[in-house]
Amino acid sequence: QLQVVESGGGLARPGGSLTLSCAASGVSLDDYAIGWFRQVPGKWREGVTCINKDGDTVTYEGSVKGRFTISRDNAKRTGYLQMNNLKPEDTAQYYCAVRPGKCIDTYALYTVWGQGTQVTVSS
Repeated sequence: QLQVVESGGGLARPGGSLTLSCAASGVSLDDYAIGWFRQVPGKWREGVTCINKDGDTVTYEGSVKGRFTISRDNAKRTGYLQMNNLKPEDTAQYYCAVRPGKCIDTYALYTVWGQGTQVTVSS
């Protein structure tokens, strides 16, 4: 059974960087799209970015363009989210999710979710 676990969250200063990881167990990620979502209390969970099985990427949240980079290493069964030039508004619980097939900006269509990792950006 496929499971994913996020890691790498924490406290960063504005302008700083963090790298989130999404490690899968149980099944290969080769045929899955990997998405990153985030949520703050009282707001909807929003799609940040996604990477298809062939490496093509999609950015859903315009504010992260040029700052966040998604990647994957299928041999390691791991996806990554490199976050640079962090801003206080990036503060959120970040979730990794996977789905068979292609990326889609509808969180309900992702079949497996991690427990989330908190990212806090503050001086």
